[in-house]
Amino acid sequence: MVESCRVYIGKDICIRKTHPRSTASYQHFRSISEKAEFYRERDREMARSDSSFKIILGSSSMARRKILAEMGYEFTIVTADIDEKSIRKEKPEELVMALAEAKADAIISRIRSTGQFEEDDHATLLITADTVVVYEGKIIEKPSDQEEAREFIRGYSGSHAAVVGSIFVCNLKTGTKKGGWDKAEVYFHDIPDEVIDNMIEEGITQNVAGGLMLEHPLTLPFVEAVVGEADSVMGLSKALTEKLITEALL
Repeated sequence: MVESCRVYIGKDICIRKTHPRSTASYQHFRSISEKAEFYRERDREMARSDSSFKIILGSSSMARRKILAEMGYEFTIVTADIDEKSIRKEKPEELVMALAEAKADAIISRIRSTGQFEEDDHATLLITADTVVVYEGKIIEKPSDQEEAREFIRGYSGSHAAVVGSIFVCNLKTGTKKGGWDKAEVYFHDIPDEVIDNMIEEGITQNVAGGLMLEHPLTLPFVEAVVGEADSVMGLSKALTEKLITEALL
């Protein structure tokens, strides 16, 4: 039996069958009934309006900032300064989790040393994340230069790549730490060389995992389908973020 899944293309949302070229299986967090999910979302909205906790986003990513803002949260930005290349893992899931946790540790150390955030009656949640692309079994991080970015994009053309993303949430008041990862697959139409040249010239392939900025107008027309959450490809799964926030506040 072919399972259905949510497929996001730009702002349009529809239900499609799993892509015929997809061989991966995914863990979904929407395993409860529709009614239970309704009340769960209502509780989330009440928590946001109650302002009973503060959020620090440990990322300079504009996409992550946009996603978290879309979720209705206000937050402060504090970035981590770590040597990502010094952290190596064989499995992409282990790598993104290790990197997200390392970013959290670095930010917590910085906050404590500078006294940037004083403790109060409200909980403060630190959210960090990391993303890698997996293409033909190889872990791909940010391209080192334009030529490597060009090589990445040419590889995706007419093919597909998996995006593995992690989220790590730390409650700075209680010390509770919760983390998780998810995965999505992106299928591409053929991408003409002139379009790839334009991507390189505009610099949209730099500073993003695998040189892949799904939401950019140059990229989006050549996306055939996304199997999984488009937010995950952009760097921050809304479903997983909400799940971990709820767990960190317990």
